[in-house]
Amino acid sequence: MTSTNLEFELFRDFLEKTCGIVLGANKQYLVASRLNKLMEQQGIKTLGELVQKIQGPSRGQLRELVVDAMTTNETLWFRDTYPFEVLKNRVLAESIKASPGQRLRIWSAACSSGQEPYSLSMTIDEFEKTNLGQLKAGVQIVATDLSGSMLNACRAGEYDSLAIGRGLSQERLQRYFDAKGPGRWAVKPAIKSRVEFRALNLLDSYASLGKFDLIFCRNVLIYFSAEIKRDILLRMHAALKPGGYLFLGASEALNGLPDHYQMVQCNPGIIYKAK
Repeated sequence: MTSTNLEFELFRDFLEKTCGIVLGANKQYLVASRLNKLMEQQGIKTLGELVQKIQGPSRGQLRELVVDAMTTNETLWFRDTYPFEVLKNRVLAESIKASPGQRLRIWSAACSSGQEPYSLSMTIDEFEKTNLGQLKAGVQIVATDLSGSMLNACRAGEYDSLAIGRGLSQERLQRYFDAKGPGRWAVKPAIKSRVEFRALNLLDSYASLGKFDLIFCRNVLIYFSAEIKRDILLRMHAALKPGGYLFLGASEALNGLPDHYQMVQCNPGIIYKAK
């Protein structure tokens, strides 16, 4: 793939306006590695030609393919471990007490290939086994992503041995998955049934999602500008019930917004409580 500095700048502008991702000025190699195969398939030779096509009148499918290629990242089961332990050992019990008799609602934002929401569902199952009857009203996990192809894969809930090997123990594999042939496993229906996958761009309104007891928005905000990150965090606060919790990634911090969130030390890890 060839590109001039101007073409790269135009592509950076497109990506930020479309999905909020801010590319560094030295990320040409990343763009090339993510888009080379797609451009070859589409017979597009330069980044400038690609920018023209994704901004033209018949841009729909190509635009989605470009966004998919630039935003799809591999993820892990039970990533960083501690958020799921904190959820199981502390936050679920607090949330049940705060909303007695009500169904708990959890939002997994930018869910990628589905490992996070399914990890959450497994964690809830483990909590239920040691806290019988406490979740009578049930739990709904709303998992969102802007990639249509990712969401289709998430709904299928099938993973190959490479994906399964990234953070999933043998014990959980045997308990929560069914073998689907050589090197493939499917999430069991009971775990899938808690999760609803929806298309959502984090730059768009969250009003249709309703209110949540907990929001997981992990390892996503690092890709946004400070201004967009602040806007997302304010709108997530509005989507949280008072006293609800926000989980960010291990390398992410919520700087500012002291009127909206209270930092809670969990040892290990930090979570944020909505004021």
